[in-house]
Amino acid sequence: MASEPAQSPQATTEDPRATNRDKFELELEFVQSLANPYYLHSLAQQNILDQPAFINYLQYLTYWKEKDYARFIQFLPTRTAPSRLAPARQFRSEMKKDEWRDILNQKQYDHWRTWRDYPGISTTGATPTDPQETGVQSSH
Repeated sequence: MASEPAQSPQATTEDPRATNRDKFELELEFVQSLANPYYLHSLAQQNILDQPAFINYLQYLTYWKEKDYARFIQFLPTRTAPSRLAPARQFRSEMKKDEWRDILNQKQYDHWRTWRDYPGISTTGATPTDPQETGVQSSH
């Protein structure tokens, strides 16, 4: 007895909003994964970064730089990753090397290690209430 062929989630979803949400979440997750030097290194070693179809997909993903989409990205280095990777042949080539992966990983770590939450910039969406955090001095 032959089993039914597996259908993609999009093929079984009749609700276009659900389909769009699934596509949005999938692309968001992928764009954010481009911030991972180990993931980029793996893609480079498999020569995926050099495939024309992948480069075209990266160019398609540049819409994530637009304000309406960029606000959903949690990792700042990722916001411009697709537009930087697509035309950067040398970068794609160098990412095959372990040293480049390690250098990129260290630079990313150093950035995150030294990042500070400055007054007026909220990473959590919550407004600081502690006067020390806001820089507002008490009038007492």
